[in-house]
Amino acid sequence: MLAHLLHLEGIDSVVLESRSREYVEHRVRAGVLEQGTVDLLRAIGVGERLDREGLVHDGVELQFDGKRYRIDFPSLTGGRRITVYGQQEVVKDLIAARLESGRPLLFEVSDVAVDGFEADSPTIRFGHEGEEVELSCDFIAGCDGFHGVCRDSIPAGVLTAFEREYPFAWLGILAEAPPSNEELIYAYHERGFALHSMRSPTLTRLYLQVRPEEDLDEWPDDRIWAELDERLGLEGWTLNMGEIIEKGITGMRSFVVEPMQCGRLFLAGDAAHIVPPTGAKGLNLAVADVKVFSAGLAAWYAGGDASALERYSFNVLRRVWRAEHFSWFMTSMLHRLEDGDAFDVKLQRAQLAYVCSSERAAASLAENYVGLEHV
Repeated sequence: MLAHLLHLEGIDSVVLESRSREYVEHRVRAGVLEQGTVDLLRAIGVGERLDREGLVHDGVELQFDGKRYRIDFPSLTGGRRITVYGQQEVVKDLIAARLESGRPLLFEVSDVAVDGFEADSPTIRFGHEGEEVELSCDFIAGCDGFHGVCRDSIPAGVLTAFEREYPFAWLGILAEAPPSNEELIYAYHERGFALHSMRSPTLTRLYLQVRPEEDLDEWPDDRIWAELDERLGLEGWTLNMGEIIEKGITGMRSFVVEPMQCGRLFLAGDAAHIVPPTGAKGLNLAVADVKVFSAGLAAWYAGGDASALERYSFNVLRRVWRAEHFSWFMTSMLHRLEDGDAFDVKLQRAQLAYVCSSERAAASLAENYVGLEHV
């Protein structure tokens, strides 16, 4: 995304990817796009397949105490919506645009190291196709994820980390089954949280709250379907089942580093922040980061104005912390707490009842979910 935004400004860049093109184009990850993300993809010319294949949703449903309550997005947010379109599909579209531009995109690079970013001459060293390469550049964008090399290359004492580990995880599956509902279902249940989502008209994405140390081998397909049916089930509603083609367990954490820059090295996306997936914010935050960063670079290359780059961390962290709070809010409201007691349960149900009965509370959830325009 950043490379394409820079290309549209006439700015050269080189994209380094440690994985193969096959891997990054087919790894199933996030799938909920905020209104602003969709608008940006369209504006930069990579929204054609999104408009053709994406599933536009006008709301989500919250389920507790045997009932479902719909949060209507357009009526609460002035017409804003979400679109379900897999992250791997966004990646395919952006790779295609990059290849069409003719600008460098290198897959399967190795031994990446960054240096010199505290001065004016950053360098990147890496291996590619059996050769050792050294690249001189003006800036380095660390879009290399939580386990990448960029954040860890920043000297000790520059960054402050804020983090929280949650006492539960998600067991997620991808199933060859048509979605059982037109919109996402967030279910609070005495046995634990469950989520009904989708990736296409024929693929369903479903999640179960489990322990972080859960053994996936103890969850054969029949047990998974039975538990999903228990937590999501309502009288008169049927859970569509099919072959499970992917399953995994993901721990849940919140993580932010401040600042998100050091000299001429700038961090974006998971390299700088992680959110629990309950709020569907991870991909959207990364897109928002690079939109701000690309604008700062455009101003610098156009006339040497570095003010936007100097304020990059300040500007993006406002949105990051808003999303962190919303993700925490959704997570704490919907998950059964391992060390919780009856008092905690009453608080969660009171919060759910408030969101589902107050238009103002529902509007707050809706505007955060579809993406805030003013942050």
